[in-house]
Amino acid sequence: MTRAGLRAVLAAVCAVGLVGCGLGSGSSVPLRVGPGSIQPTPGLKGVEITVGSKEYTEQVILGYVLEYALSAAGADVRDLTGIVGSRSTREAQLSDQVDVAYEFTGNAWINYLGHELPIPDTRKQFESVRDEDLARNDMVWLEPGPMDDTYALAASTATIDRTGVRTLSQYADLVRRDPAAARTCVDTEFRARQDGFPGMAAAYGFDAARAQTPILQVGIIYQATADATQCDFGEVFTTDGRIAALDLTVLTDDKQFFAHYNPSVTMKRSFFEAHPEIAEVTAPVTAALTNEAIIEMNKQVDVDGRDPSVVARDWMVAKGFVTAE
Repeated sequence: MTRAGLRAVLAAVCAVGLVGCGLGSGSSVPLRVGPGSIQPTPGLKGVEITVGSKEYTEQVILGYVLEYALSAAGADVRDLTGIVGSRSTREAQLSDQVDVAYEFTGNAWINYLGHELPIPDTRKQFESVRDEDLARNDMVWLEPGPMDDTYALAASTATIDRTGVRTLSQYADLVRRDPAAARTCVDTEFRARQDGFPGMAAAYGFDAARAQTPILQVGIIYQATADATQCDFGEVFTTDGRIAALDLTVLTDDKQFFAHYNPSVTMKRSFFEAHPEIAEVTAPVTAALTNEAIIEMNKQVDVDGRDPSVVARDWMVAKGFVTAE
């Protein structure tokens, strides 16, 4: 079993009672990097920092990006990427098993802070999350990046032509009229999350219980949606490289239900106060995380089959942040 696979299994076992189980101290960063535009930072030299991420491709890439940035700055970085599920990753941070991680604004607003409706303005969404999470949970959010990875539903060209559905309002009409023609593949988390399928159903006025929603792993949904055999529509992330590779069409969120998901480096207040240099080191990296950049990195992993640690390292090198060793 691979190191990432072992961590994923451990995380799944720990998901019910993570603090008592523990995720361990992590492993070493998979690839060595040297300084580039990120130079050794005296305040971070030899500081032990555990970087965490969720288990899906984009989050693992972002975890490695963060690890390479901090390594180039001189920190002693431990790799705890690949934790299964948002809640497990969040609990790992709150329990000091993960020191820093990229988190998304919309995810925190809905799932960690318990709000039902997103804030349409991306800046206001970030500021509201930053202020409330600090006040309630002592979590610090650094300046967010421009990439915006929202949930969406997508379909193949054949399905679009057959159903005429191009917007979520049209999708809702189809579910109300003929649920069997709108089979929608989702993963377990999206099926239950308030910023996922149930909330979308409420916003668009259809009964979520009437919809046919086969449960698949996220990585399988894209191909299944393209094939249009198991499902007519599928849950996707808008920055996933497989959307273009499989010629999928993203349905227009015409009521703007789905929250904005801008990435921010997050950590406990106590850790930030002990190591404020993290903000300066990571700021230019986060600012460079555009939709175009992350879509290309996601594609290299999910379509081209490259290792996410190598993809993240190569991007960091190409941007001049680090050098390869």
